[in-house]
Amino acid sequence: MADKHTPQQRSYNMSQVKSKNTKPELMVRKFLFSQGFRYRLHDKKLPGKPDMVLPKYKTVIFVHGCFFHGHEGCKYATIPQTRTEWWQEKINGNRRRDGENEARLSALGWRIITLYECELKPAQREQTLQRLGFRVADRSEALR
Repeated sequence: MADKHTPQQRSYNMSQVKSKNTKPELMVRKFLFSQGFRYRLHDKKLPGKPDMVLPKYKTVIFVHGCFFHGHEGCKYATIPQTRTEWWQEKINGNRRRDGENEARLSALGWRIITLYECELKPAQREQTLQRLGFRVADRSEALR
């Protein structure tokens, strides 16, 4: 299947995809702040530059896009029909890097919480955010 956009249009579209301060990330940050949790953003000293770092709870939070991080079983994580091999390699590389960063963070003693954008859609948002609050506040690994 041929791409519907010119290379210039495709380049522009891809340049508009943000990696920081996305709507799902802002939603999680607003919730955490409203619940009294304080955090740092995108700490370059930690592997993978987590979206949010809560030092008091020794917890990091990643908010991943379903498409770019290949969320298993998610309807938003479909591979495009053009340049399929390239996209599969790109997404698999992201997943591999995510796993490596999580392993390094765990080795440093950090708890890791990963949220996907589909979990923050209106139908699931409240439940996901409430569960997030409990997981951050609970220092045990019981809810992991």
